[in-house]
Amino acid sequence: MNAQALTSAAAHTFADPDARLDALAELSQRLLAAARARGASQAEVSCSEDAGLNVNVRMGEVETVESTRDRGIGVTVYFGRRKGSASTADLREESLESTVEQACAIARYTEDDPAAGLADAELMARGDRDFDTWHPWHIDADRAIELALASEAAGRAFDPRIENSDGASVGTGASLAVYANSHGFLGRERSTQHSLSCALIAGRGEAMQRDGWYTLGLSADDMESAAAVGRQAGERTVARLAPRQLATGEYPVLFAAESARSLIGHLIAAVSGGALYRRASFLLDSAGQKLFPEWFSVRENPFLMRGLRSTAYDGEGVATRESMLVEGGVLQRYVLGSYSARKLGLHSTGNAGGVHNLEVAANAGDFASLLRQMGRGLLVTELMGQGVNAVTGDYSRGAAGFWVENGEIQYPVDGITIAGNLRRMFESFEAIGSDVDLRSHVRTGSILVGKMMVAGE
Repeated sequence: MNAQALTSAAAHTFADPDARLDALAELSQRLLAAARARGASQAEVSCSEDAGLNVNVRMGEVETVESTRDRGIGVTVYFGRRKGSASTADLREESLESTVEQACAIARYTEDDPAAGLADAELMARGDRDFDTWHPWHIDADRAIELALASEAAGRAFDPRIENSDGASVGTGASLAVYANSHGFLGRERSTQHSLSCALIAGRGEAMQRDGWYTLGLSADDMESAAAVGRQAGERTVARLAPRQLATGEYPVLFAAESARSLIGHLIAAVSGGALYRRASFLLDSAGQKLFPEWFSVRENPFLMRGLRSTAYDGEGVATRESMLVEGGVLQRYVLGSYSARKLGLHSTGNAGGVHNLEVAANAGDFASLLRQMGRGLLVTELMGQGVNAVTGDYSRGAAGFWVENGEIQYPVDGITIAGNLRRMFESFEAIGSDVDLRSHVRTGSILVGKMMVAGE
């Protein structure tokens, strides 16, 4: 990549995204026709193009500047219930022909799978919808570097005890995608996403502590300023200095919003089709069961304007819909694509490729009010490790955060482990705060769990 390409604002976006989508749509139709000509009874094609710019700085110096441009073309064919897939990033005609031929060859020698095949034709989405997801950031590398340096400088200036940095970064990306299948479905999507982050180190030697902050949005206008990100990173880093250990015991645990969404993530993983038909979930046969307190609810909203996962159709072209995942504490449904649905004898929920925007309803006030409600206990701001057993729901993770007395933060703590079982943790939810973290497609505030085992000293 030459210097001009690196610094050009156009290098990490698309000059004419509609024209590129038209070209990808035309390509998808040619590939479907090629699959049909080779005897495929069904076929689907995914085409994507991505462009981006990422810069990283540390201690006032530029470390990396990267301009990216990627393309992916995937072809899946079905000969009855036999499936074959192949992919390429090469648009030369001979490469495209070879990709289709490879997919067909694989399918011809694959065993029948009764669950294989496209999603049912009657489930396909109809019509195009715009969710305000396209906001290119016409920023060049020099300006991106300037913002990253400003963020790091604001963080380092926050407190003299911040003597080191893990760096700051600015990223911007644009994506175009087309999905088409032999039912006649053709879907086109375009989206952008931008971010700015800063991570700092305070203290010296064994007393050093690291923390940071980041902002992201589909539009640069939705992001916090570089200085604000740096100051927040500085404040969080200094707050962690001189941590203490806790005596082992059972305490209420308040998961700060950025950590709380992982609890919802464990729920989604447990009710997703792949885990269910493999019988690798602690929530087998749980649809219709009360898993949470009666006030708890989670809604999936694929149609959220400027949402991080807004879409009119899933990865198979199935129309998405607003629906409750949990209502009145009761699990209303599973999270299924067509394959997992067939394996379970159910119907697709429009979730091939995952969930869309999840909104966890609050039943309490802001973060300060949650601290007061907890009174005495542990505030978790960081989780470490992967200690979650998907089959049993047993939960054990390293954690760091703050000890709370009389509803107020007293001092930082680390070197602790929090443990429980996710089923019992779900039942023990006492409050969801209104302090929603909007930097994820899982929109939840802080979550207060009534009691967990905390292993410390």
